Parts: sequence; structure tokens; C-alpha cells
Amino acid sequence: MTSPTPAPQRFAAVDVIRTKRDRGELSADQIDWVVDAYTRGEVAEEQMSALAMAVLLNGMTRAEVSRWTSAMIASGARLDFTDLPRPSVDKHSTGGVGDKTTLPLAPLVAACGAAVPQLSGRGLGHTGGTLDKLEAVPGWRASLSLEEVRRQLVEVGAVICAATGDLAPADKKLYALRDVTGTVEAVPLIASSIMSKKIAEGTSALVLDVKTGSGAFMKDLELSRELARTMVDLGTDAGVRTTAVITDMSTPLGRTAGNALEVRESVEVLAGGGPADLVEVTLVLAREMLASVGLDAVDPADALADGRAMDAWRRMIAAQGGDPDAPLPTARHTHDVVADADGYLDVDAMAVGVAAWRLGAGRSRREEAVQAGAGVELHAVRGDRVRAGQRLLTLHTDTPERFEWALQALEGGLPVTAGAPAVPPLVHERISS
Repeated sequence: MTSPTPAPQRFAAVDVIRTKRDRGELSADQIDWVVDAYTRGEVAEEQMSALAMAVLLNGMTRAEVSRWTSAMIASGARLDFTDLPRPSVDKHSTGGVGDKTTLPLAPLVAACGAAVPQLSGRGLGHTGGTLDKLEAVPGWRASLSLEEVRRQLVEVGAVICAATGDLAPADKKLYALRDVTGTVEAVPLIASSIMSKKIAEGTSALVLDVKTGSGAFMKDLELSRELARTMVDLGTDAGVRTTAVITDMSTPLGRTAGNALEVRESVEVLAGGGPADLVEVTLVLAREMLASVGLDAVDPADALADGRAMDAWRRMIAAQGGDPDAPLPTARHTHDVVADADGYLDVDAMAVGVAAWRLGAGRSRREEAVQAGAGVELHAVRGDRVRAGQRLLTLHTDTPERFEWALQALEGGLPVTAGAPAVPPLVHERISS
């Protein structure tokens, strides 16, 4: 790991704010100073709030975003995996409902010859967190030392764990500020937030899964495209081979949303089964990851079919203290949701995601605990022909008083119509440098 040195030159924060307020371009020295000074507490929260709003309203050039990202990386340590015996590649998803692809993807790509250092986070709101899901596995632990990460990458090929606090600490501070100042949606700040951490992780290649649709952070395809392009440019500028795939999140991915429920479904994929949409996205991303490190001659579908991916999963879980054979937690209470008419079903991702969150699968504050067994299980998906009284969903929770709250979230989210709904493509497009 390498440690940064503070930017020596000093500026007045108000002058930096005025430059961006008046649609000017910040210099490299201004960016280096303001990010470093804010991290150290020299720039006040209200001053960075004003600058973040100016960025939201007036945007940033490619050079500005690239330098801002570099300054965020320089605020902390940077990992280095160049000495691993296999090429390293990482994946990042912007998040969505039922987006469990990291779970089968990391061991699958490892089984095909790459090293996957997947530093992940926890869920907040309607999108689930990878660490919350894996903590449903008895004994599994998220926190590893750098030495443990490196050893597991050599011995297993894949690790999914919590990011260390010394990676891009400026981002942690700025993210919390954006959350309470209405500036979360600023594309330059979203892109630099994601990419500063991913570049600091030290991987040689990165594949981005940018979600679009009602259950995604970016609901509009054009905004998703802008975010994907910005992040690909940032990775390229930093010397990391980066590609992005824009995938649909207007309806849930797979048939589950919830922690243990999603682990179970991921294991089904690793066993050669699982829902077709989840398998398709997993294979699309796996092929991108393998191609980015020169392993495109390997077909990941073979590793699912012959058991190599499952073997890698079991080794990965066991290496982090988990028992891959242990039963997964189940919720104490369930409630079925049935169709109220004959017709064709549509399923809104946001409605399902909020329902799962309200059942206890997610949190509204970072310090909240989650229920391992809570969530939503889908028995029918968008475009299915259903009949009145047919079971559509099963709600799972340990606290049955949550059912009514979850049902309110589903109101209008499961329309049954006379005609079949339009089904968008699962993969919209690929973006590269």
C-alpha cells in the first residue's frame, strides 16, 4: 500500500466555489487542495456543500472529474495486486433489486483463471448489500486483513469482503455530505465516488454493471449511459482497463430479493440452474471480465456446467469461516400475495425492493441490523400469464407486523393487464474506451 502526501498549495475555499458556480473549470491544483483540505477538516461542511451543488448544476469536464478522482484516491491508501500469479479483475454494480450477481460471478470468474478481489458494501434503502447477503451464511465473516485477502486470492482466486477504511477516506466523508444536501445525483460525484474506491483497490481491469430502470439508482437510460461513459473514461485515464454493460432493472433480477433468499438462488446458478435472466447477466459479466484480462478463450458457461464454479464458491465461503453446507436462515412468518384478475403480470422493481426493505431485508440507517431471512420471493415474473387467485409473491419476515407496510409498497407494483407488457432487453448496451 502507498500513502499520499498532502497538496502543499493553499487556496481560499470560497474562490474554488465561485469558479465552479460561475461555470469555470477548476485547476488541478484547486482540486487537489480542496479534496485534501476537506478531508482534513480545513474546508467546512457548508463550503463543500456549496461546491457539490455547483458541480451538480454545472457539471465537470473529463479532466476535472479525472483529477477529482485522483485526489480522492490520494486521500488514502492504494492496494497493489500486480504480483499475484493470475490476472486480477473486479466488477462493480450500481445496484438494484435482486441484483445478486456478485455472489456467483466472483467464484465463476476465479474458476476460469482470474483473481477477483471483490471489496463490497452493505445495503441501504431498497437495494441490497453483498455483505449483508453473505452474512446469512453461518460463520462467514466480511472483515479480512490485507494479508488474508492476498492469501485467499492466491489459494482460492476470489474474495468478497468489506473494504478497508483507509481506501479513499475522502469519499466516505463526501458521500455522507451529498446524502443530506440533495447532491447525490451529480454524475461527476457519483462516478468519482465509485471509481476512486475501485481504482484504489488495485485491480488491473474493471467491469461495470450499470443498472437502468425503475429499481436502479439511475432510472433513465440516457443518464445511465452518461454515468457509464464517465466511469469508463475515469478508469481508462487511471490506466485500468474498464468496460461497462448497461443492464435492465425495471423488474427484479431473478426471483428473490432478500439476503438468505438471494444466497440460495445464487447457489442454484452455481449448480447449473437458477433463473434464466440471472444466469444471462452473470455470464455476460463473466465473459467481459475474462476478456478484459486476456482469458476470453475460456467459456464460463462450462465452469457452471462441470462444477468448477461451485467448487470455487465452496472454497471461498470456507476460507472466510463460512459453512457452505449449513442450512440458510429462514423467516419465521410468510404471507402470500395472489393475483386479483386473469391476465398478464407486470412486476415493478422499485415496489418489490421497497417491500423487501420494509420486511427487514434492508436498512434505513447504516447502523441498523437486517433480518437474514426477510425478503420477497417471486412465483411469477413480468410477462407471465396468470389467473385470479394464483400466488404471485411470498413475503418473508420475522416480524409479521411488517406485512401491512410491505403490502402498501406493492400497491400498483403488480399490475395484471389484458395485454402482455413490453419486456425491455436485459442487456441494453456495452460501453468501452
